[in-house]
Amino acid sequence: MFDTVRLIIDKVKAEGDKAVLEYEATFDKVNLSVLSVSEEEILAGESQISEQLKTAIILAKKNIELFHAAQQFVGKKIETMPGVTCWQKAVGIEKVGLYIPGGTAPLFSTVLMLAVPAKIAGCKEIVLCTPPAKDGSIHPAILFAARLAGVNKIFKAGGVQAIAAMAYGTESIPKVYKIFGPGNQYVTAAKQLVSLRDVAIDMPAGPSEVEVLADASANPVFVAADLLSQAEHGSDSQAVLVTTSEKLMEAVQIEVERQLMELPRKDIASQALENSKLILVKDMEEALDLTNEYAPEHLIIETENYQEVAERIINAGSVFLGSLSPESAGDYASGTNHTLPTNGYAKAYSGVSLDSFIRKITFQEITSEGMKTIGPAIEEMAANEQLDGHKNAVTVRLQMINKQ
Repeated sequence: MFDTVRLIIDKVKAEGDKAVLEYEATFDKVNLSVLSVSEEEILAGESQISEQLKTAIILAKKNIELFHAAQQFVGKKIETMPGVTCWQKAVGIEKVGLYIPGGTAPLFSTVLMLAVPAKIAGCKEIVLCTPPAKDGSIHPAILFAARLAGVNKIFKAGGVQAIAAMAYGTESIPKVYKIFGPGNQYVTAAKQLVSLRDVAIDMPAGPSEVEVLADASANPVFVAADLLSQAEHGSDSQAVLVTTSEKLMEAVQIEVERQLMELPRKDIASQALENSKLILVKDMEEALDLTNEYAPEHLIIETENYQEVAERIINAGSVFLGSLSPESAGDYASGTNHTLPTNGYAKAYSGVSLDSFIRKITFQEITSEGMKTIGPAIEEMAANEQLDGHKNAVTVRLQMINKQ
């Protein structure tokens, strides 16, 4: 797979728009003359969605904004010694690229999850790529969410070719400094390859996953619904139940079969259920060990004492507490971010947050008093590392200060 992905990246790097347009014809089965979405298309798209959906998107945007704005960094000036002052400043990444999958579901919610914090962070250029439909259109809700959240430029490009275009730039699509967004295994492979030296990425994220951690007090209807809400994401999604109750496990199994029949995307969900597991453990201790080892992207805790259980979770992307907190809330509108680490990466990575869109630059200022205090230690350390140039940069200053 990596060889195929590398070939596409190299062609886009060499041929720009021409290669992207060719790959759109091959992979997305659409013949485009231009890649950029016009102002007219954006306005037309906005008029095609219902007022109810617009209201829902506006509510979600407000909550995502509130939660992410609260993460703003406030730098403090610290005097580490008299006359030695150090501080940090947060600066938005100037150019960011957002990848929004089209495929089996138009993820307009992901537009909000990525563009809203990018805007709060102060990113100057927010570029969005998403695969078009066969008639060359972009889903109107994606266009509405993008405009609402402050995206500067929208392009019709999907898959590996979109990632390559944002990583290297084409005649139409600007080169960015960091790429965000979920995708299939090819998109994930493309992000990993371009991140080796040319551009930063949010995280290595693969197929989506959920774990429901439940005891005998859980409602099997809710648990089954939570497992299926994850399974319908894609055929490679994974839904796992870890429970201390055999009775609950049996009830969930029956309920999953019943609810599955009512889902429009039951074919996709059925395939995902083949990767999924119902796991019976002897006690909560074993359940917690297993959960922290699995490090699920989404973790729903439906237990009697869910607050106590949650305290012991150390590896997870996003946690949903109690029987009335479905994963869907975080996916859409509660305010937390749904771009999260998968495949065990929650052991080392966080989900997307405001920090993902900023860099922190350190500053320091040293006065003559500070140089007298800290200088001899720097000279000593530099001499012992045999870096005499480093030592000399301090020595010449101390000589000047001591003459005064």
